Amino acid sequence: MQHTSKQYDSVIKICRDLFLKKMKDYGSAWRILRLPSLTDQIFIKAQRIRSLQENTVRKVDEGERAEFIGIINYSIMALIQLEKGIVDQPDLSLEESIPLYDKYVSETKALMENKNHDYGEAWRDMRVSSLTDLILQKLLRVKQIEDNEGKTLVSEGIDANYQDMINYAVFAMIHLQENFTGE
Repeated sequence: MQHTSKQYDSVIKICRDLFLKKMKDYGSAWRILRLPSLTDQIFIKAQRIRSLQENTVRKVDEGERAEFIGIINYSIMALIQLEKGIVDQPDLSLEESIPLYDKYVSETKALMENKNHDYGEAWRDMRVSSLTDLILQKLLRVKQIEDNEGKTLVSEGIDANYQDMINYAVFAMIHLQENFTGE
């Protein structure tokens, strides 16, 4: 479990570094995005990963790793949007966005640690393609909840689904890293 925690932090560092660079380049333009738009961005990335996993020919020189990073960062943006609401103009400075990003990473990692304890790190025996399918399933659930105006009868809310997508994407990146380096 300690190894998982370090691997998790390593993946998040890569994602956070890219998030900060994009905040410097673009500011918080993403703050105008409504939740369904963020969900659709994540869906596009997950669909591309699935396509890459099924097709041998690639026409764009970006692999699964970049798309998983996008899933993580867009999911964190969605969690921030859930808390702060959608705005008409970018309103977060880089300095204001960092604690929000870190807050949702911390909460999501704690969720992972609790589930990992209960499930005995079962994800380590899963394929990256299965993790991709689980992300797609979570996306379809989020779309349905959005269509239901955020209401659920017995199911967890949108935020829990975004957190699960982050954790599945981190697990996939850990697998990809281990397969690349042979760790």
